[in-house]
Amino acid sequence: MSVNRSELLGLKNLGIASVNIINAVGIHTREELAHFGAVEVYCRIVARDINVSKVMLYALHGALVDRHWSELSTEVKDRLVREAQAALATDSLVS
Repeated sequence: MSVNRSELLGLKNLGIASVNIINAVGIHTREELAHFGAVEVYCRIVARDINVSKVMLYALHGALVDRHWSELSTEVKDRLVREAQAALATDSLVS
């Protein structure tokens, strides 16, 4: 597991606390993060009643596109939030 943790820690925006949260919802590699995508991983976190802000959503996306979350455009942030809200509203994720 330490190899995978190091892999995720090497991504932009992800520190040890974020990686621990991501691991708690079953994501252990960049490949898994990319497969499920930022929105689904964020929704899994929220569904587990782990208290995170929208910044976690932005950070996950930023990690996948190799950009600091604060550099994401307003349009991208808004799209991510809309997608997450829709997914959470339909309760379509299986944890």
